[in-house]
Amino acid sequence: MTTDHLTITPSILYFGTPVALLSTENEDGSFNLAPMSSAWALGQVVVLGLGGESQTAHNLAARPDLVINLPEPGQWTAVERLAPLTGRDPVPERKRGAFRHEPAKFEAAGLRPEPSETVRPPRAAGCPLQLEARAARIRPDLTGMFQVIEAHVLRVHADPRIVVPGTQHVDPSAWSPLIYNFRHYFGLGEELGHTFRSETAPGRLTARGA
Repeated sequence: MTTDHLTITPSILYFGTPVALLSTENEDGSFNLAPMSSAWALGQVVVLGLGGESQTAHNLAARPDLVINLPEPGQWTAVERLAPLTGRDPVPERKRGAFRHEPAKFEAAGLRPEPSETVRPPRAAGCPLQLEARAARIRPDLTGMFQVIEAHVLRVHADPRIVVPGTQHVDPSAWSPLIYNFRHYFGLGEELGHTFRSETAPGRLTARGA
């Protein structure tokens, strides 16, 4: 195997990140649902990167409640149905020609909204993980094109099939996020191993009494 690398200039750097569907509240009290793939967690805070002209960023600046819905790989078609849609009307200039306005996002995706417990926007039924959250800090990125949002997670809803029985742990052998890899959709492959900090490794739950 060669150790030489090519110097390249890719147009995007989505090098394999989870897809999330963000539900937020519009000005008129209706709800928006938007796909995104720039999210990562710091403890109970999820950091989100959004286009500054997006309806989601517009909503969160005025109404900070949201739900971070995490679909499974089999739901990629629902995500892709949302991909060319925007809740902004008129369509922002940078999106014209490639996107169209659609106010009924849940219906367009073929997903059913279900009530949240701590925030106003609904959860997306069928997504195995749903994080009710509130945007605590919003700031522009270095380019001014995006908004960086720090959202504090208030409540986590998990499909029982992906939870280790009798615990608060998501079972990593049962949960597979939908991955956005250079604008292609993937699921996870076979497990390769686990970190020394894993709380769900074989024998670890028994040793700690779950």
